[in-house]
Amino acid sequence: MSLLEVTDLRVAFPTSDGVVQAVRGLTFTIAPGRTLAIVGESGSGKTVSTQAILGLTPGADISGTALFDGVDLLRLDRDQLRRIRGAEISVVFQDPLTSLHPLYKVGRQIEELIRVHRPETSKAEARRRAVELLGLVGIPRPERRADDYPHQFSGGMRQRAMIAMALALNPKLIVADEPTTALDATVQAQILELIARVQAEFGIALVLITHDLGVVAGMADEVMVMYAGLVVERSDRRTLYYRPHHPYTKGLLESIPGSSGDRGGRLRPIPGSPPSLIAIPSGCAFHPRCPYAMPVCAAERPPLAPVTGSGGHASACWLPHEAVGLGAAAEALRLRAKEA
Repeated sequence: MSLLEVTDLRVAFPTSDGVVQAVRGLTFTIAPGRTLAIVGESGSGKTVSTQAILGLTPGADISGTALFDGVDLLRLDRDQLRRIRGAEISVVFQDPLTSLHPLYKVGRQIEELIRVHRPETSKAEARRRAVELLGLVGIPRPERRADDYPHQFSGGMRQRAMIAMALALNPKLIVADEPTTALDATVQAQILELIARVQAEFGIALVLITHDLGVVAGMADEVMVMYAGLVVERSDRRTLYYRPHHPYTKGLLESIPGSSGDRGGRLRPIPGSPPSLIAIPSGCAFHPRCPYAMPVCAAERPPLAPVTGSGGHASACWLPHEAVGLGAAAEALRLRAKEA
């Protein structure tokens, strides 16, 4: 049974320059205790899709459904959403310094969260819970650090405090939006390990948003690759890493250091830039950057269709299914299209 089931989610922002089509028909599910990674470049619609579900996109035109435990989040009013957000669904944002109030002690902010959602909790009980949570996420001397302000914490410690806050009310789902982007490699590994540990310990479903496929290598059960507001490929983690079908996925994989096999660890960037979401290219939005592009790619948008023999593997690409892995078959097709 799915914990969250999103169907045909569309998010648009009217502007003076035109309509920004941020999300153009997103469908996915996540089961309790599972991890779904949403991957893509900046502007692909990863963050906007989850924020729209949680009512954090004021001014947006939103359609579709987002069933959470059978309740459509997109049909709830502000107060109803507030009761779910923070209690049953928690968010760990990219920059904890802007998420934590600079004028309030860290412990007090966790206490306030607990008491807002559980008014029957006494101040002493909320304080004990805040200290317990800070200790749970590996902050040393939590009794003392609970009385520190956010600026007295390092970047890694602030992110740990945000994870503690996310766990405060035993949520069913955590959305982690680029939780390690601003951290160095060592701290990044520690934070990812912490997220994986608390998720396994408490059986929490996790939506992990990132632009880096290397980050999700050891965490995700399923991976969803987004480009220009659409899902272009979806599969379990192992299939996506070893048998990708969409050229965009291949490009992202080659952006991982050392993935190309070069001794110098050279990266192979994807040529060009993501398209404007006001003027999205016709057909497959990736075709102006795709080395395998054919005339049909510019004329018609490919559906997200199952890849033969791969279970839950689906790809939105006109390449034949025999081109899984983008090896000899895809290369032959590219040369054939070039000659035509």
